[in-house]
Amino acid sequence: MVVLSAQRTPIGRRNGALAEQSAVALGSAAARAAIKQSGVSAEMIDQAVFGHVLAAGNGQNVARQIALQVGMSNDSTAMTINQVCGSGLKAVHLGQAAIQLDEADTVLVGGTESMTNAPELVRHAAAGMSPEVTNSLVVDGLTDAINHEPMGMTAERVAADFRISRAAQDAFAWQSHQRAAAATAGGRFQAEITPVGTVTTDEGIRPDSTIAKLACLRTIFQDDGTVTAGNASGINDGAAALVLMAKDKAIALGLPWLAELTSFDERGIDPAVMGFAPARVIPHVLRKAGWLTADVDLYELNEAFAAQSLAVMQALELPADRVNVNGGALALGHPLGASGARILTTLIYALRDRQLHRGVAALCIGGGMAVGMGVTV
Repeated sequence: MVVLSAQRTPIGRRNGALAEQSAVALGSAAARAAIKQSGVSAEMIDQAVFGHVLAAGNGQNVARQIALQVGMSNDSTAMTINQVCGSGLKAVHLGQAAIQLDEADTVLVGGTESMTNAPELVRHAAAGMSPEVTNSLVVDGLTDAINHEPMGMTAERVAADFRISRAAQDAFAWQSHQRAAAATAGGRFQAEITPVGTVTTDEGIRPDSTIAKLACLRTIFQDDGTVTAGNASGINDGAAALVLMAKDKAIALGLPWLAELTSFDERGIDPAVMGFAPARVIPHVLRKAGWLTADVDLYELNEAFAAQSLAVMQALELPADRVNVNGGALALGHPLGASGARILTTLIYALRDRQLHRGVAALCIGGGMAVGMGVTV
């Protein structure tokens, strides 16, 4: 299975430069760019699969809306999936499966999210009862529905279990911003980003961040805890899209590709320590690809929290110089439904930019899961 193209939007801060863009608009921007890059016409694409988490108010089936907006035919099909933070990568896997099962020849996959525009929900209004207002971002995106606690508490638990200090978390967050700032200044993101209006770069990167500044931030979830706004990912808007095709068909059509998909796996874990789940899934991704840890040139881990990223790296003994070499979600942002497709896109371009070959992308998932995928370029 080959990736013909991969494009993403810049990632905006909450109420920032992309605040006026809906999830459909962001997804369509990424999809148009991916289709243009792929060398195939929109009419040739049989199916669209997009991850999207905060669905309320966006209309029926966001993936179908994107598909038709970018010129896919009425005969095509589309599916929107919600696997929380893993949605965008699971969408890639489902697109791959559709091709392997001979249900489609060419599939548009990706993820999109406008966390800024997540609405307030009013319950009981139709029943004549006292209305109850609920924030859909908090309930559907940032709270563990199993243990009824904020995602940040799961990070506090991982930090305690694996003895990840506040200082280590702040240093990791600072490094993420430094790497992302250097990548932006060096033009390393240009090939993967399609502008949205006048917005051309990721909005959340703080080149002037320092460990001293991060150390001054108060903890959010626990008075004696270690997780702060500085060492946790932000609330963001963005999208990413890729076009997939069977390798033999791409060869027959004379189409070049960016990467090949090698393996996929997903695993569950206790929801209370959801952030550690990538440490469970990555070994299975490696096993299916026939790789050892040292065989992988680059790892792209979604930085939901510094604590969980460090715990995964510690458990698997991943070299720091091979993980998130251009920074991660602590700097770039974490638009929930888009992140899986975003980190895969970033991984592909990082490998190509450095003339490396093997990569693994993995994300933890609220509710206690992880997804992971191997690629070669």
